[in-house]
Amino acid sequence: MDKVSRSGPDAATCEAIVRGRLSDPFSVLGMHGTPPAITVFAPDASEVEVVDMKGAPLATMDRIHPEGVFHATFPRRRKAFAYRLRCKAGDNEWLRDDPYRLSPVLGEMDEYLFAEGRHEELWTKLGAHPITHDGIEGTSFVVWAPNARRVSVVGHFNAWDGRRHPMRRRLGGGLWELFVPEVGAGDLYKFEIVGVHGDLLPLKADPLAFQMEEPPGTASVVARISPDWTDDEWTGRGRRDLRGEPVSIYEVHLGSWRRGDGDRVLSYTEVGPILADYVQDMGFTHVEFLPLSEHPYTPSWGYQPIGMFAPTSRFGDPADFAAMVNHLHEAGIGVIMDWVPAHFPSDEHGLARFDGTALYEHEDPRLGFHKDWNTLIYNFGRNEVSNFLRASALYWLKEFHIDALRVDAVASMLYLDYSRGPDEWIPNRYGGRENLDAIDFLRNVNTQVAERTTGQTIAEESTAFPGVSRPVDQDGLGFDFKWNMGWMHDTLQYMAEDPLNRRWHHDKMTFGLHYAFSENFVLPLSHDEVVHGKGSLLGKMPGDRWQRFANLRAYLSWMWTHPGKKLLFMGGEFGQEREWSHDRSLDWHLLDDPNHAGLQRLVRDLNACYRSHPALHARDCEPEGFQWIDGGDADNNAFSFLRKGHDGDAPVAVICNFAPVQRSEFRVGLPSAGNWREIFNSDATEYGGTGSGNGGYVSAEGDGWHGQPTSASLTLPPLATLVLTPDE
Repeated sequence: MDKVSRSGPDAATCEAIVRGRLSDPFSVLGMHGTPPAITVFAPDASEVEVVDMKGAPLATMDRIHPEGVFHATFPRRRKAFAYRLRCKAGDNEWLRDDPYRLSPVLGEMDEYLFAEGRHEELWTKLGAHPITHDGIEGTSFVVWAPNARRVSVVGHFNAWDGRRHPMRRRLGGGLWELFVPEVGAGDLYKFEIVGVHGDLLPLKADPLAFQMEEPPGTASVVARISPDWTDDEWTGRGRRDLRGEPVSIYEVHLGSWRRGDGDRVLSYTEVGPILADYVQDMGFTHVEFLPLSEHPYTPSWGYQPIGMFAPTSRFGDPADFAAMVNHLHEAGIGVIMDWVPAHFPSDEHGLARFDGTALYEHEDPRLGFHKDWNTLIYNFGRNEVSNFLRASALYWLKEFHIDALRVDAVASMLYLDYSRGPDEWIPNRYGGRENLDAIDFLRNVNTQVAERTTGQTIAEESTAFPGVSRPVDQDGLGFDFKWNMGWMHDTLQYMAEDPLNRRWHHDKMTFGLHYAFSENFVLPLSHDEVVHGKGSLLGKMPGDRWQRFANLRAYLSWMWTHPGKKLLFMGGEFGQEREWSHDRSLDWHLLDDPNHAGLQRLVRDLNACYRSHPALHARDCEPEGFQWIDGGDADNNAFSFLRKGHDGDAPVAVICNFAPVQRSEFRVGLPSAGNWREIFNSDATEYGGTGSGNGGYVSAEGDGWHGQPTSASLTLPPLATLVLTPDE
């Protein structure tokens, strides 16, 4: 064994080690100097021996502090050498590698790009990564906490003792890093942080954790994610311009769509095949999931996330989540996920005052707090924060093959005075109400998504902010689509009226066409319309039971033929009667009732009609794709219009009757003479209707009408929508 001398750090330094107040552990712990000396903190050991990499003993270390600081100097050596530590406590003996003898994990370019806010694949460096480093298996941990005095990684592997693994501070960007040998996938961890004022903060989850404990647990989980992707045919299609394609979206809350025996929540791998089969059978093109990033509070439905890089563990691990996405893609179904950069919860293990300061949020509550949701607002003007969020968006699209992100609560991001009183907000530098930092952030996110991925972005934006779906280089925000909240509110108000009163509200159905092509719109009948006392879609419809179903059939048919892409929340397709609750499954037993089964069949056929007739989707976002035949027939509660595709696409005529009476010999102008085929009738008996109609055809001949060169006399069923196309 080597001859050693018994010296080491002074008493004050040893006291800082055992009290967890060592801000620069790599300056003391590990091997230093010439001749080399080793200092180790091992509070769980009674004896520590230095051994070579084959386990041969080199020296027994001297305990220089009773709480576990050990030291040895090697006077005969002049160069640093690799070593391991053999620790003993009673009858127990174990070998371990010393993390403080190892080289840094981060490169200088990573640090530089992060400080600049331009590390677009941030997740490849920050977070917890099981790797082989300097020939040793373990996990690298990197976290941003620029104002902390000390940051440690803690977990079962060190008895959650923050003194044992203090991290190396990188001065350039406020990053802290440490490679911990032998820690691997499945290990729980958090960060213990001594704040800027020297106070010990509550343990923090990793902002870039790729997996987290299932709530109510709050620890992060070391994850090795290597999905077995077999969706090359789907992803190989590249980025698509969906404006001219059929897009009908089935919105899903995964925990309540369908449950197993005993009301058991199904896992990602269980629900994936069932959901894929159902959505494929129903003819929807996409599934949109309410947020599946990790969130502590289940009744928030995911809209108060903490794990911006972690699929929620309620349904399985990240590989299981990837398997569900893969299964949907193999079935030809796109996957959209709600993404929430507008705000975050104040749970103590999350981002709030992460290093003892307002790091991710604003210090001033007039900028940094949402009263509506009791949540905090990101500081979009801080480079590192905008980089963190932008990387989150790219992460889901690149690593989990998500096809589009629906960005929640965009209106709350755009306006500094959103839901605030006159004295509760701070104007921008020009004295205006627009949040200039958030606008720049959204433009940057959408630019990076378009340049680096095949994904799309969709804005839930409820105001008249200009250019939400206009390209950034045309002074827009750069989203691909925007939810048409105005259309949804107006048309639902119209449908809620007794048909006797609808003539006085006719403009609720027509007003949306004044701005229908100002953005690339999605028409949403979302989860927000069936919660908080609003009842179900079916429950909003007036009249007796038959009329309620007929109204909903006619309304969904109006929606599917109206310009704009379609979105329907789960349960709406078969007439869920109870208001939706996240705590229970949809009422699938209702499909035993012919009325509910008929409504489901109607939605399936609407999707088929929409997808097979280009006139109904090819020019959804262009004014040339729509023409009123008669939008002013308020006395009859009737609407008629043409949908048009490109040259060679047959036009489609749509006639809606929102009165509960049949109209015979109802004349409608049409653009060409001859037979027009009735390709859809929401009053068909297979949907639960009366079966009245036109025998499959109407004949257009004779005089023009409604400004069209010819016309047809037809039977317009009660509370029904007809769809006609020229018979070729």
